[in-house]
Amino acid sequence: MKSNTLSHSLEDYLEAVYIISKDKKVVRVKELAEFLGVKTPSVVDAISKLQEKELLVHEKYGYLELSKKGIDRAKKIYKKHEEIFKFLNLFLGMDEETSEKDACGMEHHVSGKTLGKITYLMEFIETSPEGYPQWLQRFNKFIENSNS
Repeated sequence: MKSNTLSHSLEDYLEAVYIISKDKKVVRVKELAEFLGVKTPSVVDAISKLQEKELLVHEKYGYLELSKKGIDRAKKIYKKHEEIFKFLNLFLGMDEETSEKDACGMEHHVSGKTLGKITYLMEFIETSPEGYPQWLQRFNKFIENSNS
């Protein structure tokens, strides 16, 4: 049985294949390298490790395809990323670039318990019949005034 643990780097590769495959029919090594801003040999090494863990299927010089197990794992990673991004961007009012970068780093370390609370908080705010809570508006004003 293959180890279930993935390094942060391999999680990033898995998530990237998933994201690219949502927009394109096929994923190529070159596209993955460009997406992650890495060199092709790094991608080839990561692909090999993901194949060993049965998360990715790749014929030499062919397309990359997530296995069923890989899709399930990538969706979980992507969901974490999305929830953290939304929290940083919509709740804390961080700009998109910072929210994206920080979400990418935090997704590897946040516990399921913490992520659950963040998810519930965001869901509560988004489904609140009163709309965006006044205390959150005041908080964002407070931050604006503090940075002036």
